[in-house]
Amino acid sequence: MTLLRPKLSREVQEALAAGGPVVALESTIITHGMPYPANVETALAVEAVVRENGAVPATIAVVEGELRAGLERDELEALAQAKGIVKASGRDLAVAMVRKASAGTTVSATMLLADLAGIEIFATGGVGGVHRGAEQTFDISADLTELGRTKTAVVCAGVKSILDIAKTLEYLETQRVPVIAYGTEDFPAFFTRTSGYKADHRLDTPEEIAEAMHLHHRLGTGTGLLIANPIPQNAALTADFIDGTIADAVREAEQRGIGRKELTPFLLSRINELSNGESLKANIALVKNNAALAARMAVAYAAIKKANG
Repeated sequence: MTLLRPKLSREVQEALAAGGPVVALESTIITHGMPYPANVETALAVEAVVRENGAVPATIAVVEGELRAGLERDELEALAQAKGIVKASGRDLAVAMVRKASAGTTVSATMLLADLAGIEIFATGGVGGVHRGAEQTFDISADLTELGRTKTAVVCAGVKSILDIAKTLEYLETQRVPVIAYGTEDFPAFFTRTSGYKADHRLDTPEEIAEAMHLHHRLGTGTGLLIANPIPQNAALTADFIDGTIADAVREAEQRGIGRKELTPFLLSRINELSNGESLKANIALVKNNAALAARMAVAYAAIKKANG
């Protein structure tokens, strides 16, 4: 059976054909992660950061039922302003295609489509994880299982403290996914640089991480890698402030019966309101920071592949 591949933009197609560095970017940050116009401004700024660091950006989405890797500016604008856009994880893609729907792709869907497109590095804000109370709800993000079966290296700022970080790291270990912290021993917690938990490994340069990626793939493990890149110091929020804000938002979600796919978008929106916009500023800063690291990794990884034939 021939696997489906996303339609590539000309820029992405030419870069991949030449063995050049390409970085996948998700689209739920556009469709569900931020309000307009901050969403499209951030998407364009993140693409610019990827280019500034030597790689080609490939924003991934579903546009009117068509899988896409690489969007033009007018397509980004349309996604940013459209109403009723689907939030698609990997399991939702086929139905979105049948319905000719447009969709923002979550981490799991973006990983899958990046892999099908031949793009091996993906920059995002944070990945999903094991939710608090999962021992009762079984609420575990598909991002974690996708990391266990797809070879994509995901650069993120860790996971949000709305999640159970200890159980998330344990689940990643079960899935055989290496967790590599960039320049630190500590696993970051999205808005803050530390979570109180250690990462599995520390590497200090994009070149080292690219080499680890190359060797990990040569070992035939079949899993992705999680690269945890702490939010820049000048953009980080204090743990007391953000944890208190998150606790208030979680409590409100429970009172209103909000769960499953609606939970994370609600929490992010409410946290932004309760923090008077500080969480949105931090979110933008960390996404750009992750894009820069991913691009530098992609440049190093492309060089390694060319050197090894």
